[in-house]
Amino acid sequence: MFKEMLNNVRSKTPLIHNITNYVTVNDCANILLACGGSPIMSDDISEVEEITSICGGLNINIGTLNANTIPSMFAAGKKANELGHPVVLDPVGAGASSLRTNTAHKLLEEVKFAAIRGNISEVKALINGEGTTRGVDADVADTVNEDTLPQAVNFAKAFSAKTGAIIAITGAIDIIADAEKAYVLYNGHSMMSSVTGTGCQLSALTAAYLTANPEHPLEAVAAAVCAMGVCGQIAHDRMTELDGNSSYRNYIIDAIHNLDGDTLDKMANYKVM
Repeated sequence: MFKEMLNNVRSKTPLIHNITNYVTVNDCANILLACGGSPIMSDDISEVEEITSICGGLNINIGTLNANTIPSMFAAGKKANELGHPVVLDPVGAGASSLRTNTAHKLLEEVKFAAIRGNISEVKALINGEGTTRGVDADVADTVNEDTLPQAVNFAKAFSAKTGAIIAITGAIDIIADAEKAYVLYNGHSMMSSVTGTGCQLSALTAAYLTANPEHPLEAVAAAVCAMGVCGQIAHDRMTELDGNSSYRNYIIDAIHNLDGDTLDKMANYKVM
């Protein structure tokens, strides 16, 4: 199934509108090109509705919120909903400030999202209205492990039922869930946390996979998360003693570019709950 999701991205070349943070905007554009999609980065209120209209999907990332981009997120999100385009929310740092948390809540109230992707602390902040987020890193108390996995899966399913979105909680163990079913993924490498923007890249990748696979949203999101994790492993295997996190970032993008469906299916490590 994951192979089919990847192949559809390659064959359909989905055009994705990104309103994302300026820390990782270049990497998000490159990851979309690498996976077979195409990026447009636009956040000016005077054009976001028009840009969204010519794209297939929308990726909204609240990592560097400001007074200019917030109205653009709402305008583009509502236009995408009107056109039936999938919208992804990356609630970066939700729970860390009132601005981030309140903006994310308002977006959930006014825009219908096809998928929400964040770490466990960010997602908890969305559903509880509070959180212990520190920057973009999940609080230690919120870490998903085998002991807390059943509770986390039920939490993700309940949030999916509430929002109608596929919920992707990413970390050492990834959970991708709709209201009835969850994929639990074990791919990835710990070094991915040393690269700023792997989560942002994943949200852009998720938008591409959703846009190319409208009939299978749960599997599309799971395939995107799995692809990122697999490529984190492939990239790390390529590292030499002279390489650091900058090389690792580039190797991840290279791995996404070279990934094929057979490799993705062969390396995918997951269970269904």
